[in-house]
Amino acid sequence: MSIVQQKLHIAVFPWLAHGHILPFLEVSKFLVQMGHRVSYISTPKNISRLPKFPLELSPNLSFVVLPMPQVEGLPPGVESTADIPVHKLPYLKKAYDNLETPLAEFLKTLRIDWIIHDFAPHWLPRIAAPMGINLAYFIIYSASTTAFFGPPDELIGGHRQRPEDFTVTPEWIDYPSDVAFKLHEIVSLEQGMDQDVSDFIRWGSVLQGCQVVTLRSCPEFEPDPLRLLPRLLQKPVVPIGLLPPLLTSAPPDEDDEDDTWKSLRKWLDGKNPKSVFYIALGTEVALSPSLAHELALGIEKSGLPFVWIIKNRPLVEGQMDQDILPPEFEERISGRGFVLRGWAPQMRILAHPSIGGFLTHCGWSSTIEALGLGLPLILFSGAYSDLGLVARLLHGKRVGMEIERNEVDGSFTSEAVAKGIRVVMVEADGEAIRANASAMREICGNVELGRKYLTEFTRFLENYKPLTL
Repeated sequence: MSIVQQKLHIAVFPWLAHGHILPFLEVSKFLVQMGHRVSYISTPKNISRLPKFPLELSPNLSFVVLPMPQVEGLPPGVESTADIPVHKLPYLKKAYDNLETPLAEFLKTLRIDWIIHDFAPHWLPRIAAPMGINLAYFIIYSASTTAFFGPPDELIGGHRQRPEDFTVTPEWIDYPSDVAFKLHEIVSLEQGMDQDVSDFIRWGSVLQGCQVVTLRSCPEFEPDPLRLLPRLLQKPVVPIGLLPPLLTSAPPDEDDEDDTWKSLRKWLDGKNPKSVFYIALGTEVALSPSLAHELALGIEKSGLPFVWIIKNRPLVEGQMDQDILPPEFEERISGRGFVLRGWAPQMRILAHPSIGGFLTHCGWSSTIEALGLGLPLILFSGAYSDLGLVARLLHGKRVGMEIERNEVDGSFTSEAVAKGIRVVMVEADGEAIRANASAMREICGNVELGRKYLTEFTRFLENYKPLTL
């Protein structure tokens, strides 16, 4: 436990998405370990879904539950992006905006020094500033994504007005980069935006109003964008590191293992080292039934053993994941493939010696987990959020290979899927990818490096001169 001269009270306020909620929790736990008091703020279901934490953290880590506002168009009981298809996301953002008043009332009840916040609450600067509360904008995305979106004035009213404008590297990028959207990706991203307040306006507004920007990256992984960002954003940029997943996690207790993992582990134990590829498409990826069938057929055509995690959520309106596997798929791959529906212990699976690669939707958390274990990536962009930008970044770093897709509509063939899997897993053309990914373990899995950047971020918060009323 680090002793600090002044114990800060820090509020933490993530966006309502699994990929945001957990990194914010990891930072919260670290700040508590450093001696600060943290109030983690979210809605009831999101708080209830959080993983358990060590009891010794509990006195200084409190969870503040704000009732989820209901808005027309948002199905009852929905509190996160994982519960709805992409075209319903604008209603979730409208509901999130209705948290402004209850959040302001909470902030008035306590002395808060900092709020660590996400991209969505464009209204937060105007309620925090009169209270003298400093804002730290935690961008859970990569530095390359952050640089691609650009400065606040570009986000709020820049020259990129058409989807096509986002398919090229912007003029302010002063280093070699292929990071840009494919047309189908930016069209999909815009489908999830609230037309009254776009994600770009949200991002630009919180950038203008914050005192410091932190993001999930480090100079060892992304030196060029981290060099550019302070000048581009005109703000202090203090990277928080890659948040290796084992940073604050205890080793798994075999007594806690459930029957599903026990059966999967037994299956994996019977496979050769690095022979199995793992497939997980996150909680937000939407595929039509025909494209889901094409993906499954490509996985089958690869001829390699695999573990496929299928989430029990609607991929398209009224259709659950298990409805979109091709007929008799599971019978045909019996013995070679293991299909698991619902939640799965991803880190335990990735860490198993039989796993040799990861077919991923390119979520930043998942890719960091895989690269932290030295696993090469079969990149299948989820075409939402910044997933396409992550795919370009990792393809460019030669730690993975993108599955070839039509840039306009996102379609692909089963042959392209099979080819991508085989190159990354077994073919000679993928040797450099496998070697590069293995070397990334030294950065992405480096717990001490992660602690270094978290500590530097904490010191910035401690030493920053507070706003004066």
